Amino acid sequence: MKKFILLTAILGLVACGDNKETSVEDVIATQDLSEIRAKKSELSNQQSDLSKKIDQLDEAIKKLDKNRNFALVSIDTLNQQNFKHYAEVQGNVATDENIIIYPEYSGILTSVKVNEGDRVSRGQVLATIDDGGLKNQLAQLEAQARLAKTTYERQERLWEQNIGSEIQYLEAKTNYEALESSVNRLKSQLSKTVVRAPFSGVIDDVISEQGEVVNPGQNQLFRLISLDKMYVEADVPENYLNKIQKGTDVKVQISSVGKEFEGKVSQVGNNINPNNRTFRIEVSVPNEKGMIIPNQIATIKLNDYTSDTAMVVPESSIQKNALGESLVYLYQPNGNSNIGTAKKAVIEVGYTYNDSIEVKSGLNSGDILITEGSKNLRDGQEVRTRKSGENE
Repeated sequence: MKKFILLTAILGLVACGDNKETSVEDVIATQDLSEIRAKKSELSNQQSDLSKKIDQLDEAIKKLDKNRNFALVSIDTLNQQNFKHYAEVQGNVATDENIIIYPEYSGILTSVKVNEGDRVSRGQVLATIDDGGLKNQLAQLEAQARLAKTTYERQERLWEQNIGSEIQYLEAKTNYEALESSVNRLKSQLSKTVVRAPFSGVIDDVISEQGEVVNPGQNQLFRLISLDKMYVEADVPENYLNKIQKGTDVKVQISSVGKEFEGKVSQVGNNINPNNRTFRIEVSVPNEKGMIIPNQIATIKLNDYTSDTAMVVPESSIQKNALGESLVYLYQPNGNSNIGTAKKAVIEVGYTYNDSIEVKSGLNSGDILITEGSKNLRDGQEVRTRKSGENE
């Protein structure tokens, strides 16, 4: 820019100093195409000559001016490193142990033994239902079964001694077995009047109250949730199907609790949803403090690309030229001072993640990259490296 202003000023002075020279306006006024072209050629030659002289003056100034200003840059030596790219999908926190408990027996809810928020163990009694006289029936059947057993055992001993008829022995045996079966069936029915926890967890909601009449499959009693085995489920676009498998590394971010976990894909669906062309995955997440609860929104970062020998540069150090090519500036030191030269390098970029870009070609291990201050540089420009704590 400075060169252009100086060149314009010099051309103006030249034009003013030579009164005999025909001005540009006069030449244009002639409407003579050949004369206009000749004037343009003359001025172009003058411009080229002046540019060379200005460059010579700039070179002399660089050698003589010890206080000239250099572009201030930050640098970093490049080395091969591990680079991972993650694709992000949205998911929801879920658990398989989140159920509504229904009664298995019809009757009056005689007692509710837990409150909302109570932690219960597997098999613990949560409520009882009136048995409608089943206990009395069971007691009678058990008495009959005991008598039938005694009769059967006596007939069995007699039969072994060839005393009595076979039919008496078989009748006693059948009667005993029938009563024993009835006792077991009644015990099974009676057990349904006691509502127990199917797994250990927390009573999230007590839905029915003591004294209500409840029926199987109709009345909800409790909501029981276990927060120990939590996972995140998400739908992943089908183009990732060959990149995601059981055991793939992932990062799970749950913004509502400000937590990020590292884990692995625990399950991959075997079906593509035809409505949105996705497949389902699950990722187990730890929940030691119980901060994660079902239906929280989570972001899953899936590791879909890894390179152990990648050249990685900050995204901010990369620029685009007029041809659309990606380029960076490398630092070439001049001797042992902090003065060096900026060298342009055209690169081929790969994946981008977390403000870092993988460079596929154009850079080598050991190259010194200009990481800051490269936006207004030109190829071959002298620069000065920033000292520790020095601002631009």
